[in-house]
Amino acid sequence: MSKSPIAELKPLHPKADTEALSHSITQRLIYSVGKDPLTATTRDWFFSLAYSVREQLIERWMETMRQYYHQDVKRIYYLSMEFLTGRSLINSLLNLNLDEACREALAKIGLELEQIAGIEPDAALGNGGLGRLAACFLDSMATLSLPGYGYGIRYEYGMFTQKIEDGLQVERPDNWLRYGNPWEFPRPEVLYQVRFFGRCVNYQDEQGTNRSSWIETEDVLAMAYDTPIPGYGGHTVNNMRLWTAKGTRDFNLGSFNEGNYMGAVENKFNSELLSKVLYPSDKTSLGRELRLKQEYFFVSASIQDVLYRFTKIFDDLRLLPEKVAIQLNDTHPSLGITELMRILVDIHRLEWEAAWNITRKIFSYTNHTLMPEALETWEVRLFETMLPRHLQIIYEINRRFLDHVQQVFPGNIDMQRRISLIDENDGKRVRMANLAIVGSHKVNGVASIHSQLLREKVFPDFNQLFPDKFINITNGITQRLWFNQANPKLAELVSQHIGTDWLRDLEKLRAIEPLAEHPDFRKAFMNIKHENKGELLDLLRLHTPVSIDPHSMFDVQCKRIHEYKRQLLNLLHVITRYNRLRRGQTTGVSRTVIFSGKAAPSYTIAKLIIRLIHDVAKTVNHDLRTRDMLKVVFIANYDVSTALRLIPAADLSEQISTAGTEASGTGNMKLALNGALTIGTLDGANIEIREAVGEDNIFIFGLDALQVEDLRSQGYACREYYQNNDELKEVIDMIESGYFCPQEPDRYKPLINNLFSSNDHYLLMADYASYIHCQDKVDNLYSQPEDWTKQAILNTARMGYFSSDRAIREYAKLIWNIEPVQVS
Repeated sequence: MSKSPIAELKPLHPKADTEALSHSITQRLIYSVGKDPLTATTRDWFFSLAYSVREQLIERWMETMRQYYHQDVKRIYYLSMEFLTGRSLINSLLNLNLDEACREALAKIGLELEQIAGIEPDAALGNGGLGRLAACFLDSMATLSLPGYGYGIRYEYGMFTQKIEDGLQVERPDNWLRYGNPWEFPRPEVLYQVRFFGRCVNYQDEQGTNRSSWIETEDVLAMAYDTPIPGYGGHTVNNMRLWTAKGTRDFNLGSFNEGNYMGAVENKFNSELLSKVLYPSDKTSLGRELRLKQEYFFVSASIQDVLYRFTKIFDDLRLLPEKVAIQLNDTHPSLGITELMRILVDIHRLEWEAAWNITRKIFSYTNHTLMPEALETWEVRLFETMLPRHLQIIYEINRRFLDHVQQVFPGNIDMQRRISLIDENDGKRVRMANLAIVGSHKVNGVASIHSQLLREKVFPDFNQLFPDKFINITNGITQRLWFNQANPKLAELVSQHIGTDWLRDLEKLRAIEPLAEHPDFRKAFMNIKHENKGELLDLLRLHTPVSIDPHSMFDVQCKRIHEYKRQLLNLLHVITRYNRLRRGQTTGVSRTVIFSGKAAPSYTIAKLIIRLIHDVAKTVNHDLRTRDMLKVVFIANYDVSTALRLIPAADLSEQISTAGTEASGTGNMKLALNGALTIGTLDGANIEIREAVGEDNIFIFGLDALQVEDLRSQGYACREYYQNNDELKEVIDMIESGYFCPQEPDRYKPLINNLFSSNDHYLLMADYASYIHCQDKVDNLYSQPEDWTKQAILNTARMGYFSSDRAIREYAKLIWNIEPVQVS
């Protein structure tokens, strides 16, 4: 075999040729952007720099793909509705070890890297933790030289841009592709037909086997866009392939000539809606239809692409499990199971048992929720019209599965009802989590307590049937982004003392643990935290005219706004603190409480909580009696770029969800890694963080998951807590009476009515006293800065387990059975 000319790549080096890079940037400005340096804007220079960095990626990207083919490796395909990648420029420079060379090259042109990088929009390809986890995993796969591919949707507008008007969340389109995306490569030749609606015709083939033909469908084309994903060191560059929807007929000239101008483009418009927006509202029938269409659209294109890549080399489909692993990131891609079965049975004419054996060996499923109401289901009648063939396949999978259950547990009709793929209650619905479990060879939770509760509480019947199927792989984060890029000064301080091996092995951070006893290191650590807080103030000034004291404790809760995440409990503490200060009670600790996060557009209560945050902030921040000791700020439009500025500045990390509701959380990991102490419940990964950092270095309060269950079973009465705690009653009465919005005193009655009518479903009142007491402990420690800093250093030093590299190694070993591939 002749050697690829691209195999002879020059090794990357921190002292890369800045002259050559500077020349490349200028060349790209002229020949790719088409601008004269004399008239170029900052945006022009960003695109020029991005194209220059992309050149560094392309050769390595191509060589990586070649090596996968030449070495005939098994590959992992990660299917996710979200990939919250954020900005790519700085991440690519750091992973290629070109950041310093780039600064010098830009300086020769008279430019600054930070100014150029600030132009790049966040890629609007996700909403929260699910998408960010997927992006961290792609980074780790490439860093570990694992043959991994990401598959998703190229959303034109993402979810939404959050604006705040008079305290109200207002959603605006996030037009992140307005100026184009320099990191992606359109592949107009990579097109797959995706079918909807139609009907099925059943028949027998020449061997007498029952077959089905899906006919008279309405079709959409899926077109690929590829984005290179570099691992740290730049030697392995994997691929993220996103699909955009195209009409099978772009323009109907006949309709146009008849004067029906809207009809001329109707097919194109309706088809391309599929990839316009992430998570269209499911409050309407059309919204639900579009959501299901999106899920099938991307898995159909992805499965077809995986099979095309496989069949280019192999003829025997029985080899698929030896060469292909597919991970379902939550239930959204579960239709990949039925799509693979459809292709194997209907197109390749495999017998059902052979096709099912292949499918179950290929798929594995990651569950991300403990709440039964959050487990995805779809109306059977929607399947009947939109995906009739897939409904047939689901019914057949279910029939065979329930036959197996009957054999193992004869006569247990209740179990069959509980684990059936079809929910017969309140109208027939397809249970997507059940489909994912039955169709996968492994199912994993994402934190130790989460996996335990999945086995014991959420899916106990499945665990009884398949005791070896359920495993735990605790989530992780990439330290390259969430420490090296987010907190460069602290990363440099750490590297000065222990070297840079922690970039590939986060457990190496353990080496700074003894330095917590060194006054000079503590002082340097404290100074960096103070500098980070000062830099965050520039962002805060955009969101509040109120002066913020950088010496105050930055108390941060940054995450999706949801009742179970209990931003309202945080607010109850803020108001309690405000009341104490008004009465002259003080701990001597000044706090700035910072909220950030989006509410789903149709989630009325969550949006009302956002408005309450703003009304409380308006009152607290302008009260002369308290404003030197307490401030409240809401940072709008929380995204990856905002998180990279907020997290390194945080002193306290609020992880206060009701125990037994959060699957894992990754914000808790990011904040602890950057030296914030956690106040939290024994929920999600908080339990493992406590084990890692030590009980003395974390603030734990409230009921645990077992106590929550016991309290509810014994008959929780929230009004008793309300009546028996004077501070709690005062706070709730203030909210309900309109204290924070005297111009509209009934504004928050729906919020309080919801709290009592649901009997305080998420147990804010049950945990309130413990939470307030724990916050008093936080004040006490923060008033002793040396002790606080010592504990902050220990948090950073002991977070090595929570790297996404560790998580991906476990997936590769326990589920995917894939090995690293060395790339030249």
